[in-house]
Amino acid sequence: MTAFENAKKFFHACEAPEGWVGCKQYVAKDAPFVAQSEPLVGIDTVEAYCDWMAGMGTISPGATYDLHTSSYDEQTRMAVFFATYHAKHTGEAGPVPPTQKETHSHYVYVLTLDTDNKVARMIKVWNAPWAMKELGWV
Repeated sequence: MTAFENAKKFFHACEAPEGWVGCKQYVAKDAPFVAQSEPLVGIDTVEAYCDWMAGMGTISPGATYDLHTSSYDEQTRMAVFFATYHAKHTGEAGPVPPTQKETHSHYVYVLTLDTDNKVARMIKVWNAPWAMKELGWV
């Protein structure tokens, strides 16, 4: 499997959300995670992020995403995915009781792949305040 194929499989497993169980085969051991987004403060590994996404599945069961574009740079071994997350807070989990409100939130994954074609580092670019406001969490 090529690096870009592995990155795509990881992206779709993470967004499914399959949690760490469904994502770990695509990720290098102890791969770091970085995001400048308030809800993700304290999450510093790809493993923890995958499990956080699985938790979002209990807050917004049936959430979907549209992948608008993806690319891979052979020289830097970086894959980029731009997508929109569509979710409605109907689940009992979350920071407040279900609001029945929706978000349509753009985000970007930037993945660095190692020489074994596994995700070695992940950066998420996401306007979290926008999504939180749409969901009625602010």
